[in-house]
Amino acid sequence: MYQKLILIGNLGRDPEMRYTPSGTPVTSFSVATSRRWTDQSGQQQERTVWFRVTAWQRLAEICNQYLSKGRRVLVEGELTEARPWQGRDGEWHASLEVTARNVQFLGGRSDTDTSGPGPASYDEEGPSDVTTEEEIPF
Repeated sequence: MYQKLILIGNLGRDPEMRYTPSGTPVTSFSVATSRRWTDQSGQQQERTVWFRVTAWQRLAEICNQYLSKGRRVLVEGELTEARPWQGRDGEWHASLEVTARNVQFLGGRSDTDTSGPGPASYDEEGPSDVTTEEEIPF
């Protein structure tokens, strides 16, 4: 079986790079996707969904170097987990976690900043020396 998830959104914070005990680079960042529409009563509505993205090895290094809060990206990858959590208000939410295989830098906050490289990808299955969640450094 196979799954592929494609996200286009903006980074919610600067990426954070860490290293596994074996020295493999891992970068995590959050991506917000938003949808706006007008409901039947004429009111503007907006829905934002947040994703926690993890990139490995060379892709992790590239993402850490070129991405920053507010930057627009296209992420191709796979949904690895949806973790439910309860907010302080008692409402249930889900943390959607994605492993990136390809990241394209689409522009800055104003969508006019096109500095940095084009697509960056890591198309392998991921590092073979990281198999459990306990080994991830965050």
